Amino acid sequence: MEKAVDLDDGEEVAERLGVRLTSPDRVVYPGQGITKAQLVAYYEDVAEAMLPHIENRPLSLVRCPQGRAKQCFFQKHDTGGFPAQLLSKPIVEKDGEKKDYFYIDALAGLVAGTQMNALEWHIWGSRFGNIEKPDRMVFDIDPDEGLDFSAVRSAAIDIRDRLEAIGLKSYPLVSGGKGIHVIVPLKPSKEWPDIKAFCKGLAQTLAAEEPGRYTANLAKAQRKGRLFIDYLRNERGSTAICPWSVRSREGAPVAVPVDWDEVPGLKAANGYSLEAAAARAKDDGVWEDYFEQRQQLTVKMLKAVGA
Repeated sequence: MEKAVDLDDGEEVAERLGVRLTSPDRVVYPGQGITKAQLVAYYEDVAEAMLPHIENRPLSLVRCPQGRAKQCFFQKHDTGGFPAQLLSKPIVEKDGEKKDYFYIDALAGLVAGTQMNALEWHIWGSRFGNIEKPDRMVFDIDPDEGLDFSAVRSAAIDIRDRLEAIGLKSYPLVSGGKGIHVIVPLKPSKEWPDIKAFCKGLAQTLAAEEPGRYTANLAKAQRKGRLFIDYLRNERGSTAICPWSVRSREGAPVAVPVDWDEVPGLKAANGYSLEAAAARAKDDGVWEDYFEQRQQLTVKMLKAVGA
């Protein structure tokens, strides 16, 4: 396959979009020799697929100023000094204080974030236009160390089937880490407490029915040999990795949307390289009806999981 990312492309992309790209040839993934400019080129390749998922949402960035192998940190507030293309807006926090949160609305924002050494893009479940009403739910399947990936695959299918029985269509995302995210697109009608209550209810139902297989408890001690169904990404201020985001992990893996018929054949959640993800992003058939879903969380659905 023709190489999907090219150093010269990345520099040209940044220049065209008016983003000053410093140290374009600095290696940010030492194991793969991937440079800052190659990341920019990658995001241009996937922008058409990625932007509908990320635009106009509050963001948390994982920034790694010295590359993946050195210290990285989460940043969600605009503290100044960022390129103009990385936008921000105020959100009222729980304590009533206003804080500026990052967001983007174009490829230039992805390039600006990459210039500021953002190696991961994490998104809220709601957008700025309707901040209190999420348009997505996420079930993050987090396996205990040593569990075979087949356990993650079967858990994802189990969650899909339970959601389907309740009346909700879901979509699988390989996280680029250890697990699979089962994502439910929603018409933004219910507020955060109901969304969290539903996800917690479903996770606890799974744990109660198959305690040897699942836990809904965050404590590490409760995870021994089990899969943690992380429902905590479904509350105000929490985030989940954005589809098509690179991860700050060995191998430069990407969080990639997959279809349900592909899940049984998956070997791992971190199997997509930049090249493979960029090629896949050109396939319009992946999650093709995701943004057409207008399903809503109903009172009946909440009752079905004891929420």
